[in-house]
Amino acid sequence: MKKLLSGLALGALALATTSAFGADALTLQLKWVTQAQFAGYYVAKDKGYYTDNGIDITIKPGGPDVAPEQVIAGGGADVIVDWMGGALAAREQGVPLVNIAQPFKRAGLELICPKDGPIQSEADFKGHTLGVWFFGNEYPFFAWMNKLGIPTNGGADGVNVLKQGFDVSALTQKQADCISVMTYNELGQAADAGFTADKIVEFNYSKLGNDLLEDGLYTTEAALADPAKKDALVRFVKASMLGWQYAIEHPDEAAQIVIDNDESGAQTLAHQQYMMTEVGKLIDVNDFSLDQAAYDRTEKALLDQSIIKTKPTGAYTHDITDAAK
Repeated sequence: MKKLLSGLALGALALATTSAFGADALTLQLKWVTQAQFAGYYVAKDKGYYTDNGIDITIKPGGPDVAPEQVIAGGGADVIVDWMGGALAAREQGVPLVNIAQPFKRAGLELICPKDGPIQSEADFKGHTLGVWFFGNEYPFFAWMNKLGIPTNGGADGVNVLKQGFDVSALTQKQADCISVMTYNELGQAADAGFTADKIVEFNYSKLGNDLLEDGLYTTEAALADPAKKDALVRFVKASMLGWQYAIEHPDEAAQIVIDNDESGAQTLAHQQYMMTEVGKLIDVNDFSLDQAAYDRTEKALLDQSIIKTKPTGAYTHDITDAAK
């Protein structure tokens, strides 16, 4: 915390200059709905960290019909939260996204199966149905199957891929032998539905070495080419780091702040408290920089599957996180 606060002090002159002309307006587009997955940003806004850093922040929740890459491409956001797979795919398709910070160091993605079901190990996958999210979330799964040499077009030697909803109904209704979950969300929902830890087989992507980079912060090449915008992004990341640090140190308060910002009214405090605790295990609040090995692993998996055809250049920068320290 002292390190972050000293960094804020060093930026005081820049902030004074910015404040003289008013705060810089930035819009952050989230990857999903308002929940503790994004608590650090809501906390940073609630605690005034963005304001203190000369940023007038607007946080836009996502949802099943919101593609962050399309939002920023259309000018509807300055920064987005995205998974690296989706961001690199969008970049190759002409959206010049650049990773400027990587709060999530570890992946929360898992595949879970009932312990009394037919799948006990990876060797049992063939011939069975596995639930998978799409909209850019499918890339880690297909990379995993590619690594195992298992076709994903069905048949006795392959797997059937079920386009799964963003809940655990495919498991409770026995539509799939295994489903995708996040450790900080649907894993808790599964437990609430009776599939507690002692009743499931868990395939954790991180523990298996199959994790691809999840929630990172992305902007555009054009924004980074503008010195004023780049300076604002440094201050945005600096404030976000403080927000995440506070959220992880005060999980119950952070969960309440999330609830206060949930205009849908769909979230419950208990689940957000659970989510906040689990999300905290994936984030390094002292280092938002992109890990090169994790990037290389993600890039290779996408190239191996031909999700992207050519090796990207300029897809990330350490400039923002270096300046935000």
